[in-house]
Amino acid sequence: MKKILFLCTGNSARSIISECLLNHMGGNKFNAYSAGSKPTGKVNPYAIQTLIKNNVNYSYVSSKSWDAFVNNSFDCVVTVCNNAANESCPIYPGSPKKLHWDLKDPAAFEGSKEEILKEFQKTFDLIKKYIEQDFLHKL
Repeated sequence: MKKILFLCTGNSARSIISECLLNHMGGNKFNAYSAGSKPTGKVNPYAIQTLIKNNVNYSYVSSKSWDAFVNNSFDCVVTVCNNAANESCPIYPGSPKKLHWDLKDPAAFEGSKEEILKEFQKTFDLIKKYIEQDFLHKL
């Protein structure tokens, strides 16, 4: 099984969706995790609603610091926002492959509940495309 870590700043939306979606789509080929440099400590409720709408399990996730994984080795570390990509990331054992997905933060989007949910769905769809392109089609 390939171990993948998704990093973001708050670990409340993009990295959480990425973790849940890769675990959902990857079957028994991937173990995905997520963390943040400055975690919010809670999963964004719109991220949860988007995962529910798309029938993706989220029950096991939490917002946590990337320090929780410092002693773990990964096959790939993916930054999903520019802030995390530009920060000094911890060094993970095993020289993992590094990827960067430039995803706008749907949690920063302002609008009605429906508009925010549409923004989260756009982010979900883009993450799904990246997972297919960078992981599932490379097996």
